[in-house]
Amino acid sequence: MDDERHDFPESSYGERDAEVLTLIDEEDLTLFTFDGLKRRMGLHPETLSRILGRLEQEGIVSKDSAGYKVTPKINEYTRLHPHFSDESHVPLLQTFLPSYTSVPQLASNLKGRWFGLLRWLGLSENGEGLTLKWITEDGSIQVEASMSETTLTIEAKFLHGKNLNMALKASYQLMAYIGRLCSGSGLLKRVDYAYGIGADSSLHLTSA
Repeated sequence: MDDERHDFPESSYGERDAEVLTLIDEEDLTLFTFDGLKRRMGLHPETLSRILGRLEQEGIVSKDSAGYKVTPKINEYTRLHPHFSDESHVPLLQTFLPSYTSVPQLASNLKGRWFGLLRWLGLSENGEGLTLKWITEDGSIQVEASMSETTLTIEAKFLHGKNLNMALKASYQLMAYIGRLCSGSGLLKRVDYAYGIGADSSLHLTSA
């Protein structure tokens, strides 16, 4: 009788463990920090520490100086537990990047940074580009900066309530830092902004 199991037994993880795994999958995280995940999920530090310890033992995440990296082993869990997220993103700002911009360098300079209301959560990466994620200090809003070869798009995900003014303030703080960073490093020589809230809003382009 062969008792070897290659999949995740249902009893391996408690409810909180499953919630963490589901969030990692929903956000498509490849890298995240302890403090960012704690704010995002509202978990007690000791509870989250135990959960991440179990996931590390299972080889689903690995810890280094930048935080926690998600390994391909999470696919074994997500294959058995597909998710269907109904959370919507609100577009806040779009920036056109010159063709000579180094997206990896720009992302590297932003990764791990705090901006005013925003605290670093983590990032996701796929064939379309990078998405860097922050969460407000009170855990109510997630702000994401998605980068491709030509554009930077900043969006908000409302987790508790819908404080649009706070989301806008946070996005402006993030964009102000990006502007200073690019000006000082020479990554960008010209930045065009496209502002719009909601699907029915018109976009107005202005040059910086």
